[in-house]
Amino acid sequence: MSTVTPASREAARPDPESSARPVSRKAPIGFAAVTVLAALLFLLAPHDGAALFRVSGGGDVIQVPEFELDSGITTIVVLILMVLLTAAAALLVQRRRRVPLWLIVLFALAFMIGFLTWAAAGASTHVIPLSGLLAGAISLSVPLIFGALCGVLSERVGVINIAIEGQLLAGAFTSAVVATATGQPLLGLVAAGIAGMLVAFVLAAFAIVYFVDQIIVGVVLNVLVIGLTSFFFSQVLAPNQAALNTPPRFERIDIPLLAEIPLIGPMFFQQTIIVYLMYVAIAAVYVGLFHTKWGLRLRAVGEHPQAADTVGINVRRTRFWNVSLGGVIAGMGGAFFTLGSVGAFNKEMTAGAGFIALAAVIFGQWDPIKATLAALLFGFASNLQNTLGVIGSPVPSEFMLMLPYVVTIFAVAGLVGRVRGPAAAGRPYIKG
Repeated sequence: MSTVTPASREAARPDPESSARPVSRKAPIGFAAVTVLAALLFLLAPHDGAALFRVSGGGDVIQVPEFELDSGITTIVVLILMVLLTAAAALLVQRRRRVPLWLIVLFALAFMIGFLTWAAAGASTHVIPLSGLLAGAISLSVPLIFGALCGVLSERVGVINIAIEGQLLAGAFTSAVVATATGQPLLGLVAAGIAGMLVAFVLAAFAIVYFVDQIIVGVVLNVLVIGLTSFFFSQVLAPNQAALNTPPRFERIDIPLLAEIPLIGPMFFQQTIIVYLMYVAIAAVYVGLFHTKWGLRLRAVGEHPQAADTVGINVRRTRFWNVSLGGVIAGMGGAFFTLGSVGAFNKEMTAGAGFIALAAVIFGQWDPIKATLAALLFGFASNLQNTLGVIGSPVPSEFMLMLPYVVTIFAVAGLVGRVRGPAAAGRPYIKG
């Protein structure tokens, strides 16, 4: 007769935390879908030849040798690796464990190596300039990252910010006019932050003070800013191009020693002051949110405003000023279009960047670092279409144009899994 001890009874009891833990099957399903599409692409439309990957630019002090990958061998190896990673993700989900971020990154990296090799092997120019591809991705990601930081602040404090697009566009318009009129790009950057803050003021006033639906206010603000900037561009800027729409752009600043590092240097340390301010903003938002009293109060208001009010936090004021701070950050991101990239304002030049930034907020699970990585992914997808066009890839131009948006949809719908935003986001707080 066997004796059941309390210890053995405890060991045999199922772990309630493990059985109740919500695990999404989206990651393995998404992996499987991409693997099937990659197999169809690589096996049914193979490209003979090899792709040459150029790591260093022509002006780099340290030159890294180019390397070549055979298209047939590389795509087969990549497909095998993708199948193994898909099986690993499915096994983790079956054991009710989350698919780690590094596994997703490894899967995406494997697919990208295979896709770039396949695309370059079938192109008229078989050279992939990695330094240019990644540096361009950083540039296209800058407004997305500023917009994502704005969205993280707003939603963490309890306000859904659909108006990121309008704040970016207002910043781009204002920076162009002020920088042109004064001849000082720094003044244009400051004016852009103020313009973004004013748009955020309107969002905060209607959503926080008058309890208007936050999503409706955000959509209306986007339409209003698009209409106003388009009207002033046609009626004021276009007839006075030289006087009002030829802003001086920021010069690139090379960081000594760091700028000479192959691949990394041109990406991160040969940039304009706006990009360096972006680095500061990422660090400040992250440290502020999770390591300061200000961040604790902000998150408390976004999660449980009643409890925050009980301990003496002014919920309305906290929401109002943090939404406004997010507007300043988004406005500065809009200035990148005119002071760091294009050089002149055009109608609707943000081209939906605010909505992609909002997707980065969700994909990044309302965390500034993860949202930044998501924005970098979307920026890379945007620059990839340019690179494929330059090398003469046979990939249809229509597919390349929709590539950033396909990546956005797939990332948010296929890889995010089950996420929970701030509990009080979108809910007006009525005291009493």
